[in-house]
Amino acid sequence: MSLISKILPLENILLDAESSSKKRVFERVGLLFENSQKIARSQVFDSLFAREKLGSTGLGQGVAIPHGRIKNLREAVAAFVKTENPIPFDAPDGAPVNLIFVLLVPERATDLHLQLLGELAQMFSDTAFRERLLASDDIAAIHQMFVSWQG
Repeated sequence: MSLISKILPLENILLDAESSSKKRVFERVGLLFENSQKIARSQVFDSLFAREKLGSTGLGQGVAIPHGRIKNLREAVAAFVKTENPIPFDAPDGAPVNLIFVLLVPERATDLHLQLLGELAQMFSDTAFRERLLASDDIAAIHQMFVSWQG
């Protein structure tokens, strides 16, 4: 079982036909985390945007991993957003993204934060994994892909 599967519940997977910008994606996940984790949506939005100002979290090949630190958060939480239309994300390859994995970690998270980012980088560098995600519009199937992923 991947580390990611422990922090990505089924209800935190969004197939998003509406988001056309980074800002809109951050608003959507802010609302999701506000409803599921009781984290103020403005806190989620501000944390993600503060990290983006340091440099884009777009990895390339249609993938971004925006992440932020949240004060008073006890454990890491995640959401996965697959947008219908690719959106600009300032990725190194210049390509827009439509596979967006949002990670929120406690303010003082260290090792686990780096382990999670490392696992995500491994997952998304796997071409077959990305292609399966892109091909599926079934939330349960997408969730299972993250749960059953073997590094």
